[in-house]
Amino acid sequence: MNPEDFISIARQGLELTIMLSMPLLVAALVTGLLVSVFQAATQINEMTLSFIPKLLVMFVVAVLAGPWMLQLLVDYTRRLFESIPGLVG
Repeated sequence: MNPEDFISIARQGLELTIMLSMPLLVAALVTGLLVSVFQAATQINEMTLSFIPKLLVMFVVAVLAGPWMLQLLVDYTRRLFESIPGLVG
């Protein structure tokens, strides 16, 4: 295994990590922004008010995007296992 192969595998792993985390992070960001605008407009300063909507939205996004995320992870793992003979030999 030469350094280029290792860098390529590490880069693909980092790209996959970013792609898998992006839907959940964007959903939490948008939900937090909407709840904070609501809190600012109504002057409700309850810390737990933003937690429950974020939790529910992230659960819904995980359920909806879960098959896509799992398919990406399975494809990456399959490609990684299939490339082992070429990397070793």
